[in-house]
Amino acid sequence: MRTGDLLRRLDSRLLPPLARMMSRLAQGRLRMRVLTGVALLSTTAVLLTAVWAADRGEPAGDPTVGEFVRVGVVDGQSIPGYLASSRQELAQLVAAPQSTADTYALVTLAEYLAPEQLTPVLREVSVVQVLGRVPLADTQTQIVHIPAARIPGDVVDGMVEVAERKEAEAAEYRTLSSTLSGNGERERQLRQVYDSGAAVAAAEATAYRSSCPCVYAAVIRATPSALAKISSRAEVRAVDPAPEVRRIDRAVFLPPLPEQDDVVRPPADTALPSPESSASASAAAEPAPTGTAVPPQPAVTSPSPASPAPTTPAPAPTTPPASPPPTEPVGSPSAAAL
Repeated sequence: MRTGDLLRRLDSRLLPPLARMMSRLAQGRLRMRVLTGVALLSTTAVLLTAVWAADRGEPAGDPTVGEFVRVGVVDGQSIPGYLASSRQELAQLVAAPQSTADTYALVTLAEYLAPEQLTPVLREVSVVQVLGRVPLADTQTQIVHIPAARIPGDVVDGMVEVAERKEAEAAEYRTLSSTLSGNGERERQLRQVYDSGAAVAAAEATAYRSSCPCVYAAVIRATPSALAKISSRAEVRAVDPAPEVRRIDRAVFLPPLPEQDDVVRPPADTALPSPESSASASAAAEPAPTGTAVPPQPAVTSPSPASPAPTTPAPAPTTPPASPPPTEPVGSPSAAAL
């Protein structure tokens, strides 16, 4: 019984007889003595109830609030070490007694797969989401999270939504590039950033519209024996079980890219100016005339593909983005995204 319920029950038991007794008492000292006794009795009852509730320990709210679980690897981490530890953890989970309950797991693929190629790999398990990116050479492309309960249908639909966003991004970058005036080094580099962003976004849109082989990982839920079965398939690089994940919206999944073999690092992006040249151009730029707003020099690195792309608003014309603006995960509107 909760504390509030107990206090209400005490009120219903004590107050009616006390009220009847008070109505029969005359004015004067006797009434004051009774009132004093009632006040002391009520205070004692409240204190005893509070102590009882504290000792009993009422259920608290959601204990997972504010807690996030990371599954996978981060920049600089050894990929061979991660693969070995994943295999060991899966073997221990399978060998544990009563290991029949479903658990979340991160499946890392050995290569990029198209939506229809996922069916034989992820059959017989519940898929939560897939992770993908367009593997353009020497280019950092955005990682997307696509909720996908149905394979391959949800993946195809999610890719179409990504393509639409990328087409809008490309158009926005072209607009930003066209607003630049002047031929100085600063303007030249900004135009290079915008033009590169437009080209990359357009290439991503074309790839996703064609249901490209862009999926390189999946989050699934299955029994330990089913996870072990999936880990033995040729297309699978690793299965990282995550029994510590209780709520999928409080977990961050970070699989290594298929082309990475040694340590996790962002791919090189040769289409963007280097940080050194950007700093030199910024230092050499002449002061702007009074009353003229000059866009600040952007950073020239894109978000690391080893981590989920954060949600940010579209760039304003006076704030040049460093790379295609990352956006939130896509997929069916009812699905929860990371």
